[in-house]
Amino acid sequence: MEQLFYILPRGLAIGILISAPMGPIGMFVIQRTLSKGRWPAFFSGAGAAVSDLIYCLLTGLGLSFVTDFIEAHQSLLQVIGGAVLAAFGIYLFRKNPTRALKPAVAGANNFWKDIVTGFALTFSNPLILFFIIGLFARFNFILPEFLPYHYITAYLSIFIGALIWWYLVTLFVNAVRSRFNVRSLWLVNRIIGGVLIIMAVFGIILAVKEYVHSV
Repeated sequence: MEQLFYILPRGLAIGILISAPMGPIGMFVIQRTLSKGRWPAFFSGAGAAVSDLIYCLLTGLGLSFVTDFIEAHQSLLQVIGGAVLAAFGIYLFRKNPTRALKPAVAGANNFWKDIVTGFALTFSNPLILFFIIGLFARFNFILPEFLPYHYITAYLSIFIGALIWWYLVTLFVNAVRSRFNVRSLWLVNRIIGGVLIIMAVFGIILAVKEYVHSV
């Protein structure tokens, strides 16, 4: 029982801290809350949480070949991640906000699409693995004396922490959603889409520079 009290707060904190930085997925969830509503946005965040959980599992299992592969192909992965990010940015930039104001049909199929979208956007940046390694080391999260149920609790608490974060973000953004009209939604789409494109181009440029220096 003492181990569980050690694991739970640290796992929740790691899950929140992984999700909290307002990167591409954070901005995408905000945009989706404003355009499609709270639950589609939440399920996009849940997809991101699944991606983060996979990277946490890789970290905890100590798969050194994964980190070696990422380090060896860091520039290529940055370019791929930048391309995916740019695609999302272009999609948001060109999105017609008037369609977003039409009532959407909420259903399981839509939610699965939202999960896949959030997963793809987050999983396209495997460099987050190094951030997770730092968090695991900072919190001394995985101990050698852990039993199987300790590991299950640990990773489940990370996932729950991420879900709590996305629940609170979508709750807050949805609360101010009524203040947005067609023009403001159009502006939000353009701003967030533009920022994502700039981030993608910047990441690709850095990756190319690193590759040129390494050759």
